[in-house]
Amino acid sequence: MTRQIMAGCCCNEEDIASQGLQLRQKRMLWAVLAINAVMFLTEFSAGLVAGSTALLGDSLDMLGDTMVYTLSLLVLHRGARWKALSAGVKGAIMLGFGVIVLAEALYKMVAGATPTSWLMMVVGAVALAANLACLVLLTRHRQDDVNMRSAWICSRNDLFANTGVIAAGALVWVSGSVWPDVLVGTAIAALFVASACGVLRDAINRYRQAGSRVHAGA
Repeated sequence: MTRQIMAGCCCNEEDIASQGLQLRQKRMLWAVLAINAVMFLTEFSAGLVAGSTALLGDSLDMLGDTMVYTLSLLVLHRGARWKALSAGVKGAIMLGFGVIVLAEALYKMVAGATPTSWLMMVVGAVALAANLACLVLLTRHRQDDVNMRSAWICSRNDLFANTGVIAAGALVWVSGSVWPDVLVGTAIAALFVASACGVLRDAINRYRQAGSRVHAGA
């Protein structure tokens, strides 16, 4: 009897600890989601104003992260088909924005309009600071599970894109050429389009697999 009571207490303590961890993770995810959402709107708007393909491309990173965190929160307790549908919607939105940025890059190649370099560098620096803040928030949870680890790696990798935007702005300012902005923006957007296509393929496959399991169970 004593052992059963002790075992029950241990289970309750583990459940409480697990619930506490999930609550802390949820609060942290909401914080980084808000930061990325605000920075997406900021970078995308600044990219349009500055005429910068690199800023528009970098804003896609913020959009992707925002949707990843939103998806994690919305379908946390949903079934496989819901998660597949949500991933498909995310992939479609990512693909749409990626195509927009690639079209902007093509236009810049033809029109040759030089972007506002100082705005590129300033907004790029703000985005870098925002991603550093997200990285700090995610660092204490990066060993919790594979999802937290992948989110931390994603945030860490975004720092390279932010640095690329700042470097492109500096090169545009020094050279007076549109090409540093076009090349950096095109590279970021191309990677984003490739990732979106991968997400869509995976979502379609997972949806079909979930549907097959449902029919098999019926």
